[in-house]
Amino acid sequence: MKKVLILAGSPRKNGNSAALCVEFARGARENGNEVELIYLRDRKIGYCMACYYCKNHDGVCILKDDMAEILDKMNSADIIVMASPVYFYSIDAQMKALIDRTVAQWLKIRDKKFYYIMTAAEDSGWVMDCTLECLRGLAKCLKGSSEGGVIYGKGVYEAGAIKDKPVMREAYEMGRTV
Repeated sequence: MKKVLILAGSPRKNGNSAALCVEFARGARENGNEVELIYLRDRKIGYCMACYYCKNHDGVCILKDDMAEILDKMNSADIIVMASPVYFYSIDAQMKALIDRTVAQWLKIRDKKFYYIMTAAEDSGWVMDCTLECLRGLAKCLKGSSEGGVIYGKGVYEAGAIKDKPVMREAYEMGRTV
């Protein structure tokens, strides 16, 4: 059994990337894994102040919000799934704030397998390139990290538009492989 942490960045309650997270989680649970799905929109995560208080306080951030709990969960997870809709060819603000705040423990979070989920209104082949690189950037900074897979939900805009797309099954199947 593996511990799977899914970080859903979408600000929409019933967004398309959130729907893919639910399917990934369902597959991972059915395969006997412990899964936790965190919707970043429901958490208080402030912006990194670049004060480096954390550097001299064993990875404890000066900001007192939900990020300390999320960092603990990231440390204990075997697998981290990061999901974001594409906003101007990049990640959304919720995910960016989380990534920046990992600076407090970026030397402690290690040996994680990462999966990435992205959704976009456009259907072109390159629309998610920058978004994926933003997500991969965190893993590149964490020692021993590897990539497990990427899910592309293209051509979906309205909340729920993804429900009848083949990528829903892909998310479920990828979750089953962890």
